[in-house]
Amino acid sequence: MRRAIAEAAVGDDVFGDDPTIHLLEQRVAELLGKESAIYMPSGTMTNQIGVRVHCGRGDEFLCEEYCHIFQNEQTAFAQLSGVSARTVASDDGILRREHLEDKLRPEADHVARTRLLCLENTHNRASGRVLPLDVVEDVCGWAHENGMATHLDGARLWNAVAATDIPAARWCQSFDTVSVCFSKGLGAPVGSALAGSRDQIREARRHRKAFGGGMRQAGMMAAGVLYALDHNRDRLVEDHQNAKQIAEVISATDGVDLASNQIDTNLVIFTVDPKIGTAQGLKDRLHAEGVLVTLSGPQRLRAVTHLDVSFTQVAKAMDLLVDVVGAMCS
Repeated sequence: MRRAIAEAAVGDDVFGDDPTIHLLEQRVAELLGKESAIYMPSGTMTNQIGVRVHCGRGDEFLCEEYCHIFQNEQTAFAQLSGVSARTVASDDGILRREHLEDKLRPEADHVARTRLLCLENTHNRASGRVLPLDVVEDVCGWAHENGMATHLDGARLWNAVAATDIPAARWCQSFDTVSVCFSKGLGAPVGSALAGSRDQIREARRHRKAFGGGMRQAGMMAAGVLYALDHNRDRLVEDHQNAKQIAEVISATDGVDLASNQIDTNLVIFTVDPKIGTAQGLKDRLHAEGVLVTLSGPQRLRAVTHLDVSFTQVAKAMDLLVDVVGAMCS
């Protein structure tokens, strides 16, 4: 990947003449089954511009209450675009038609216009859950029937593809716009892309400029992404296997427990029994042993497997976790 970056042909992407960016955007559009795509610095930017393409000031979109767009992007849709979110509760991160049917506002001068449905696949805070394809198609069909657009936060869509063998284009078929990330499981250093129709991506390019996302010789970064797309997608199943190894150890260890017994991909969220302490306390002790996890709540931690973590390293990390939790229990 570093060699590809060093040898990349570059131009000025703000003026639309970086050849490696062109190759990447064409490749992403083809993989996702869309007419066009645009490369951006981050998934937050692709999500926020996706919302802005579909919603005007004072409009509203529907999303699951723990989705990334609402929970982890500073409500940037409100700050930057004057858009409101209406969050919808679910038991497992999966929005179904029955969750949504009473959330569509009537056409009236007193209420916001509901313009967009946003889904996240895989769902980060639902332990990397893969949304069932039939449910995705059903709720997106409902949205379109009611005059709404649809946007997919597919930051980890590549994991959903690897877990199900369903092609990315099939997952994206029901969505007007799709955001995908390259710097997570694929291991590229920088970037995400937004895909959609030619008109939508032309509009997104204007918004990218306003958001400060226009880049010059960005072909260097795009070359790393192209390498990742060619070499790192199929191996995502190894991350999923490693995550299941983590889940098996946690489920067998007193003092910690899985937030969800269904581990579809590379995320494992687990809870810490208050009797042994807090998530922060366990995190600090694990970090001291070189095991890096992140907070997901006062009593919840998240472990993420990726291409830089081997099966052997996961086994060692789990031995350390068992030792640390055992010491906290005693």
